[in-house]
Amino acid sequence: MSSPATSAANPAATSPAPIILTGDRPTGPLHLGHYVGSLRNRVTYQRDYRQFIMLADAQALTDNMDDPAKVQRNVIEVALDYLATGIDPAQSTILIQSQIPELAELTFYYLNLVTVARLERNPTVKEEIRLRGFERDIPAGFLTYPASQAADITAFKAVLVPVGEDQVPMIEQTNEIVRRFNRIVNKEVLVEAKALVPEIGRLPGIDGKAKMSKSLGNTINLSASADEVRAAVKKVYTDPLHLRVADPGHIEGNIAFSYLDAFDPEKDALAEMKAHYQRGGLADSIVKARLEAVLQEFLAPIRARRAELEKDRGHVMQILKEGTARAREVAAQTADDVKRAMGLSYF
Repeated sequence: MSSPATSAANPAATSPAPIILTGDRPTGPLHLGHYVGSLRNRVTYQRDYRQFIMLADAQALTDNMDDPAKVQRNVIEVALDYLATGIDPAQSTILIQSQIPELAELTFYYLNLVTVARLERNPTVKEEIRLRGFERDIPAGFLTYPASQAADITAFKAVLVPVGEDQVPMIEQTNEIVRRFNRIVNKEVLVEAKALVPEIGRLPGIDGKAKMSKSLGNTINLSASADEVRAAVKKVYTDPLHLRVADPGHIEGNIAFSYLDAFDPEKDALAEMKAHYQRGGLADSIVKARLEAVLQEFLAPIRARRAELEKDRGHVMQILKEGTARAREVAAQTADDVKRAMGLSYF
């Protein structure tokens, strides 16, 4: 894995490569779903792109304002997960959203470019409101999240934003704001972004639900101990119709095989196991034993690296401080460009 040591000359801050913005809400530890859906791609992206990775703590407060300490606490926890999985601060700029006030300033301007009705029609926002049971008691900050995300994306002039399929409407709304602003000021100040949807989408929860979610408690965290991994694998959903070892089993919808597809490096052996399971004669316990072995091997170096990083949290916080400072320089320039285009540069 890449070393998390800081670098005085950060290539991510000066490279002419296309810019990517990505990140996470720090509301809890990251899990295998995050790794499959985003983290492993970020490790690859950082070699070829100028990548900004945001710890979106301000956005996390839109539905966690009653417990801001949870968000604050998880900023460094998520940063530890980043570094332990191979995010290299010498290649990627890791930043804390709340420490860049220009993002809030841009959000304020952009809110004048979008209506409440348009925000309410955003499919992603509508679904998140439904999942949280807000009904009409929607925090204003939550409803206006698309404008905040537009600020995040445009502040760093990101042209690519890795998102799941369900988040594509957010990028579309960002581009609506970009086009409207540029039309009003009659110049190309802001750039449009493209959604970068990964080939492999979400990893299902261990309980068989479509989404692995911290709130549902159906995750395997990247920081999980060996015992926690073992206990979680025992709960993994398989084939409910596979009642006897001799019965033919089903692969589709079988979460154990979904995880093996994602993490088992021995693809030929996995194909043989699938064929055996489908014709009957292979116990679920054997499949789960293989899954546990694969996950333990995958997570062991991440766990070890994380434990090493935890010995000096001050160093990790220094990485975040330096990354945020570099990111703020970029965001401040964009904010100046926006104000100048609107004629708000008075002095």
